Amino acid sequence: MSESFDLAVVGGGIVGLATAFRVLEAHPGTRVVLLEKERELGAHQTGHNSGVIHSGLYYRPGSAKARTCVAGSDAMKRFCAEHGLPFAICGKVVVATEESELPALEELHRRGAANGVPGLQLIGPERLREIEPYAVGLRALHVPQAGIVDYRQVARKLGELIRASGGDVRLGARVAAVREESSVLVLETSVGEFTAKQLVTCAGLHSDRVARMEGGAPSARIVPFRGEYYELVPEREFLVKGLIYPVPDPRFPFLGVHFTRRIHCGVEAGPNAVLAFRREGYRKLQVSPRDLLDVLTYGGFWRLAAKYWRTGLGEIVRSLSKRAFVRALQRLVPEIRPADVRPAGSGVRAQALAPDGKLVDDFLIVERPRALHVCNAPSPAATASLAIASEIVEKLGDRIARAAAAVPVDGRNGPGRPGEA
Repeated sequence: MSESFDLAVVGGGIVGLATAFRVLEAHPGTRVVLLEKERELGAHQTGHNSGVIHSGLYYRPGSAKARTCVAGSDAMKRFCAEHGLPFAICGKVVVATEESELPALEELHRRGAANGVPGLQLIGPERLREIEPYAVGLRALHVPQAGIVDYRQVARKLGELIRASGGDVRLGARVAAVREESSVLVLETSVGEFTAKQLVTCAGLHSDRVARMEGGAPSARIVPFRGEYYELVPEREFLVKGLIYPVPDPRFPFLGVHFTRRIHCGVEAGPNAVLAFRREGYRKLQVSPRDLLDVLTYGGFWRLAAKYWRTGLGEIVRSLSKRAFVRALQRLVPEIRPADVRPAGSGVRAQALAPDGKLVDDFLIVERPRALHVCNAPSPAATASLAIASEIVEKLGDRIARAAAAVPVDGRNGPGRPGEA
């Protein structure tokens, strides 16, 4: 028999968890189930990112990223303080190392100010050396409120709070199909069927596929980009005090290789951005024929590759050559040497790519009569997660209240939409 709920949330990353948490906060007593295909929460993008609490600096004013990142940064810091989770406000510098980067640096300052990022200041080389003694640049943008946190710990705490509020968290629950029957959606999973009056999907690397199961086909397709990291050897960690970033290429949503001090210890350097041959391909040799075919048969990918093949080739070189990677790091901190860094982990970014070859540069939510699908939520989604979740609750409007007030329906035996989350 199916288990019945008012709301099902697919995806146990930080955005799905924050959504279930905010729903229960706004609508106590709602029957909520969160379905996660892995055996732990935050297993993918949430647990493999650099742990930065972004400030809202990079994003176009008025965009969803700008709006939710600024609000989400404050919300994340408050959440961590309230629940005793470690975080630190270490500050960040975005460093221009060439004259050609100065206009883009000034544009970042303008954007950040327009987005309400506090304390921004354009600084010269002398002030840069006071903040980061080993960094070198012509000018820099100081972002004093940038911070660091362990998002996997945040995910675990959100899971605890969901359960404490009466929500249900099911691990190892891979969604295979979604069908509509009467007044409910039926979700077929690896641990049985669940019915829900409303559905929110936050499936990250599989967000487009899960959306299509329900009928909410997004126009863009997820293309996975692996970001590979090095870390400073312990005796050279003194070279970096906080966060040191380059001026990013405005054509791409990636921020370039940078230095990140971690909340528990250590300093990471990276990431690059190379095509992953598997949606969860954290290592170079991991290949999924289905995932790779998805990319290679997608016209949007070839349009992107045709336009930016030189940039892509540079990323591949940095992936294959430690010396090339280090040369990119030396633009920011010239004292870095190959012996100062060693391989660390990798993450995979779920990046939506439009059919015309443009990288979708904002969050993308597809609304359906019985569902909301989060179809593009890369960085800064972890920082913005609590604010994104609040907006999802607003988008759901009175659907949740009506669902909770309705008599449960246990629908069965309708036509399914096969697939795999």
